[in-house]
Amino acid sequence: MRLIDTHCHLNDAEAFPDPAAAVEEAAGVGIEKLIVVGVDTESSQRAVELADQFDAVYAVVGWHPNYASDYKTSELVEIERLLAHPKTVALGEIGLDFYRDHATMEEQHKCVLEQLDLAESTGAPIVFHCRDAYPQLLDILEKRKVLPYLFHCFAGCADDAKRCLALESYFGVDGPVTYKRSDELREILGWLPKEKLLIETDAPWMSPIPFRGKRNKPAWLTYINSGLADAISVNPAECAEITTANAERFFDFSR
Repeated sequence: MRLIDTHCHLNDAEAFPDPAAAVEEAAGVGIEKLIVVGVDTESSQRAVELADQFDAVYAVVGWHPNYASDYKTSELVEIERLLAHPKTVALGEIGLDFYRDHATMEEQHKCVLEQLDLAESTGAPIVFHCRDAYPQLLDILEKRKVLPYLFHCFAGCADDAKRCLALESYFGVDGPVTYKRSDELREILGWLPKEKLLIETDAPWMSPIPFRGKRNKPAWLTYINSGLADAISVNPAECAEITTANAERFFDFSR
């Protein structure tokens, strides 16, 4: 099977002191590409460095809402520079997070709105982080020009999913698809168009069953692929083929 981990954090030095080992292990189970995602300027720079170091690695750069208290408009200069790198494939992960209180609502809105303007000016695809804030984020997006959107680790309700779909969005599927309590998520995934689904680990977080509670790693993407395959009633090989084609379409690695 050909697989693509569309969201991981090999740029987290504490979790991945030897990213080469993680890349090699992932390749051993058929993961041919890994997308490393930034949460601020420093981690975005590190994502690009890893993309330069490893053929299989690509970068997504941007400011996460939980880091918005440290964000300044001047950061956009560097983010735009990193966005122009040939192995940077999207802007992200940006969005809103009302589950945690690391940044105020005002700080998060400034951070996401200015990055949305940057995406619009550059035509970059966008990877969203959204937690307990789908209605608020969708209210913003529905008033703007529609761009290529991916909702990383989708965790909204059916109504949220329908609103995302109306914006032609893609949906990232992570470890929770394997959790017992995720019946609502699996039901939503079952009726979403298969051509809108991607798989991702978010490593080092959200390990799939049977590794829940342990530090996640890209090599465990195969378990997420199997969990999604069950949810959408296909076999794992077909699921891998579907999600890999979707990732190649959304991120356009050849651009």
